[in-house]
Amino acid sequence: MIITRTPFRMSFFGGGTDLASFYEEYGGAVLSSTFDKYCYVNVRHLPPFFDYRTHLTYSKQEKVNTVSEITHPLIREAIRFLDIREIRLLYDADLPARTGLGTSSSFAVGMLNAFYALKGKQVDKKRLADEAIYLEREMCKEAGGIQDQIAAAYGGLNRIDMDRHGYTVKPIVISNQRKRELNDRLMLFFTGFTRFSADVQQKNSQSMPDKIKQLLRMKDMVNEAERILISKGSLDDFGLLLHESWQLKRGLSSSISTNAIDAVYQKAMEAGASGGKLLGAGGGGFLLFYVEPEKQSAVRKALRDLLYVPFIFENTGTTVVHYTAEEYELEENK
Repeated sequence: MIITRTPFRMSFFGGGTDLASFYEEYGGAVLSSTFDKYCYVNVRHLPPFFDYRTHLTYSKQEKVNTVSEITHPLIREAIRFLDIREIRLLYDADLPARTGLGTSSSFAVGMLNAFYALKGKQVDKKRLADEAIYLEREMCKEAGGIQDQIAAAYGGLNRIDMDRHGYTVKPIVISNQRKRELNDRLMLFFTGFTRFSADVQQKNSQSMPDKIKQLLRMKDMVNEAERILISKGSLDDFGLLLHESWQLKRGLSSSISTNAIDAVYQKAMEAGASGGKLLGAGGGGFLLFYVEPEKQSAVRKALRDLLYVPFIFENTGTTVVHYTAEEYELEENK
C-alpha cells in the first residue's frame, strides 16, 4: 500500500504569465507558496476476488475492467502513461476541488508519485512536475499554466521562472521569523463558489493578445515582491502590491471576478485589509487578504458569512508518507 501527501499552493504574483502562449515569447515568473492543506492518494493492487479489475474512489466511485472505461481523465491517462493495472485508488483532500488552489495539479503530482512508488521507484521532484504538466496539458488537453504542478512537486516559498527552454525553481531565502511575519499577515477565506479552472483559463487565454501589457506588469511584480520579502523593511508593501495585482488581474477577463466576489473584497478592504486577491484562474474559490494583526478581528467580523481557513506555510512538496511493499503478480495482458 502506498499513501502520498501533496500540498496545495497559493499563488501571490505572476499568475497568467505561466501560460505557454505567454512565457514562450515573453518569459514568465510567479511567486507562490505551498501550505499545510493537502490531498492524499492511497493506492494498492486490487486482490483478485472481484468481478472488476480497477476500483477508484474520489467524489465518485468507478469499478471497471479496462482503462478505456475509466471516466476520470487524469486517472485514466496516468494509468495509461505508467502502465498501471489492477489497482484500488482512493483520493482524499483537506479542501474542496475547483477552488483556485491547484487541486487538480496536486492530485496529478501525488498520483504519479504513488504510481511510481507502487512500481518500486523513487523519482525526483522535477520529473514529477514535468510529467504532471504533460499529463494535464498534453494527454488530457486541459487549458492552463504550469506553475501548479511545479509548486505541488517542489513545495515551499518559491520564485518560478519559465521560458521556451524550460523553468527554474528558486527558493525565496528568508529567515523563519520573516516567513512567520508574512504568514501571520495573510488571511484565507472560502467564498463557497467553485469553478473549473480550465474553463476560466480558456476564456482568459482568448483575450491574451490584448493583455500583454498587463501581463508584463504582473511579471514585474514578482521582482518587486521578492525584493520586499528579502529586505529587512516593513512587509506592508506586499499587501499594497497584492491589491495592485488583483486590479490588473480583474482587467484580464470578465470571467475573473463576479459582483459577489467584488463585494466581499470591498468589505475586507473597508475593515482594514491592505490588499488581497482571488486565488487561481478566477470565478470563485478562496480569497486571500493581507491584514495587519491588529485589524484581523475586524476583517473576520466583516466576512463572518465566509469560512475562515487558518494555514501555515509548508516546505516539503509531495511526499510518500506510507510505503508497504507488496508481493503481487499482475495478470498477463490479454
